[in-house]
Amino acid sequence: MQAYILRRLAQLAPSLLLISMMVFALMQAIPGDPARMMVGAGEALDETQLELVRKEYNLDKPVPVQFVLWLGRAVTGDLGRSTISQRRVGEELVSRAIVTFQLGVFAWLIGTLIAIPAGVVSAVYRGRMPDFVATMVAVGAVAMPGFWLGIMMILLFGVTLGWLPTRGYIPFGDDPMGSLRHMLLPALALGITSSAVVMRQMRSALLEVMAQDYIRTARAKGLARWPVVIGHGMRNAMLPVVTVMGLEIGRIFAGAVVIETLFGVPGMGLFMVEAVFQRDFPVVQGCVLVMATAVLVVNFLTDLLYAVLDPRIRYDP
Repeated sequence: MQAYILRRLAQLAPSLLLISMMVFALMQAIPGDPARMMVGAGEALDETQLELVRKEYNLDKPVPVQFVLWLGRAVTGDLGRSTISQRRVGEELVSRAIVTFQLGVFAWLIGTLIAIPAGVVSAVYRGRMPDFVATMVAVGAVAMPGFWLGIMMILLFGVTLGWLPTRGYIPFGDDPMGSLRHMLLPALALGITSSAVVMRQMRSALLEVMAQDYIRTARAKGLARWPVVIGHGMRNAMLPVVTVMGLEIGRIFAGAVVIETLFGVPGMGLFMVEAVFQRDFPVVQGCVLVMATAVLVVNFLTDLLYAVLDPRIRYDP
């Protein structure tokens, strides 16, 4: 196991490097001069002033050199300063990451609490009304874009019924109930679309497990259906489901970019969208690096969880 862990950790660095290079190249393709945006588009621009700004932020150097200089600082934990606010990117990301982490965990829990029971019921009652209803809901959730679902929730629960706030954020430590009320709609918009994929995988995996001989033997001994399903079927069916649940973390991070913008949640997604429009390179690079690291770490932990769920799995030779 230790050798496998070291190999996987060694694979994280090339992945993060490739992601950072791609994002850096895409940011360079955005039209506009970052130095002019820093000085202010509405001000009388002096070329000497622009040259000083370019030199300060290494914008006068070739793109590969800019990337290498940024990477060298990032390895030491220095993600640079925002070209707009002049604050350190790392300090900004700490507060923003807490918000996105809270939203992501809430959305993941909602998706899991919906998907696992729905998938189990759909598999147990295969071909009957519960299976039909769960399948139709899952197909509809997959087909609905997250931003459209979020807009519909704002109109229904915020504007029409007035039950929940539709914008803003309250720290959990300041007001737990107020924080949950503000997070509920964006978390639902993220969690419902995520739950559909997990539910379908849970159904397929459980149907395959329930067709095994040991399940039929347990039923033949007189055990009731639900103890067999929960005690024997679900444990073995969870292995492929865990894989999908780990991948859904990446989908939640990607969806957070849109959902945070829609609901005005001050997380990394909204922070990155604002930075893209302002061509704030250090902020965009820092956000992508943190998000990519989080997704890769979750996938790594998901692989390790396989051995817990199935003792037959051994990573070391």
